[in-house]
Amino acid sequence: MAKLGARFGITRYEADEFYRIALDFYRKRNLEDALHNIGYALNLLPYNAEYHAAKGFFHLEDGDVEQAAEAFDVALKRHPYEMLANYGKGVIAYRDRDYQGALISFTNAWAMLPDRAETLYYLALTHHRLKDNRKALDWMRQAQMALDKLDDKKRSRDAARWVAELEKQIAKENVLPAGNETTP
Repeated sequence: MAKLGARFGITRYEADEFYRIALDFYRKRNLEDALHNIGYALNLLPYNAEYHAAKGFFHLEDGDVEQAAEAFDVALKRHPYEMLANYGKGVIAYRDRDYQGALISFTNAWAMLPDRAETLYYLALTHHRLKDNRKALDWMRQAQMALDKLDDKKRSRDAARWVAELEKQIAKENVLPAGNETTP
């Protein structure tokens, strides 16, 4: 009977229900129940990259970086461009100051969902850490626009402060030190 049910999508339906419940628990900041329910979903559909990515994100939010990274890796084996898994790997790399690794992961996440404000914001910060403030400014402006569309005033103000700071840094970079002026 299990094969017949799976064939008609009953297993998928049940797994999606557990996934939906897990997301509801996550929104309520109940990570323990979110993790239990995503586990049920994965028991039904163990090859679903999105479920593994969500599990990783729940672990990341819970502070369990090792379990998060493991779940993100599984998700990326299933689907190399799974957005949330790439984003999560980027967050971990950024926190570990592996800015090149963060750039790769955030760029992959951006390729799958180009208007996601959080990814744009992290791309800006990553370019800033890599000393490329011009690219950082471009990404931060995009992040600010995306946050404005979400009507997220607090994070939009934060992005605006970054835009102003990056503009200042770029202006400083463009000023030649005294005695280094060139004449045509």
